[in-house]
Amino acid sequence: MIRMSETAQQAPAGAVGERHVVRIDDLAFGGEGVGRVNGRVLFVPWVIAGEWVEVEITEVRKNYARARLLRVVEPSAHRVAPRCPYFGRCGGCQYQHLAYAQQVEVKRKQVADLFVRLGKFPARVVAPAVPCPQPYGYRNRIMIRSQWNKPEQKLNLGFVRGDSRLVEDIETCAIAEPALNEQISRVRAHPPPRGGLKVVLRVIPEGWEVPPDSFFQNNRFLLPELVATARAALVAGGTRFLVDAYCGVGFFALELADAVERYVGIEYDQRAIAAARRNAAARQRTNGAFLAGRTEDSLQAAVRDFSPGRTTLLLDPPRKGCSHDSLALLRALRPAQILYVSCHPATLARDLNGLCAGGLFELHRLTPLDMFPQTQHVECVADVRRAG
Repeated sequence: MIRMSETAQQAPAGAVGERHVVRIDDLAFGGEGVGRVNGRVLFVPWVIAGEWVEVEITEVRKNYARARLLRVVEPSAHRVAPRCPYFGRCGGCQYQHLAYAQQVEVKRKQVADLFVRLGKFPARVVAPAVPCPQPYGYRNRIMIRSQWNKPEQKLNLGFVRGDSRLVEDIETCAIAEPALNEQISRVRAHPPPRGGLKVVLRVIPEGWEVPPDSFFQNNRFLLPELVATARAALVAGGTRFLVDAYCGVGFFALELADAVERYVGIEYDQRAIAAARRNAAARQRTNGAFLAGRTEDSLQAAVRDFSPGRTTLLLDPPRKGCSHDSLALLRALRPAQILYVSCHPATLARDLNGLCAGGLFELHRLTPLDMFPQTQHVECVADVRRAG
């Protein structure tokens, strides 16, 4: 078995350009491997825990360094051939080199580590991650960018690289639905007039009205499990009313409406609210309503109308999470249950730490769902209940 050479062991590990053979001990949230050179933490992309790899130092900071992968000396048994020819250059995916079953295990561990470190919660509250039945060809929305490639005198169309702000020119995306790859071909045949523009490509899920700029979950293949997770928590909470904050086009409110007596959805996007009302009419969901306005302005009245002790509040905010004022309002309202849906576990851990401070609320269960296979991202559903 190959080990770090004597030269590498004696090197100061402090200069850009140094080469070392290191063992990767873990995968950090975000996808980079974590190793050490002479006590300094080293981050390396495209590697797997347990591997020995040769790397070149590219960046040195006070407490850590970064390196690029030169070669895999001893590969992991979980290493597989990436399906996409752009993997390693395109910044969209981080895990195509890792067998999918292991990706799911890695993400569960990463979420648990974040919740222990940032949220101060015990790891046991994190349930096993739910895998996606289709780990490729699942995305129904992508955004490609245009950038003028001066050396080659052509327009690049694709995704921002993982190692720079340059755009990697692509013809297909392995994680996008086939219909989106057809759209990519049409954009390439009729490109934007110049660089610096963004093109959003989207396939609207069947049976839903979604305005062009309104949010909808990017993976329809795992939507049934996402709904089932939220429904199980809602039923277990034993409440009678549902307030769906940041409701978008009404997805959660309408999917869970039959589990409660009444519901209300709140959304700032006026077009999304109009679509939510039409989605409700199409599904004959008559036991609720949708309100247009800021969640912070409408939430208090909605919860109090229903009675906090009998109400579940479902939160699905943007990636930045909830504001300090919003969390303070939630603590003041004290609903019986909060279901917090998030695609950013770090901000989720931060918000739940503040929400549960002083024992006012308790995190009952956290379920990661792999809505974003091959990438660093993971969706989580937190079941938070008022203490006592």
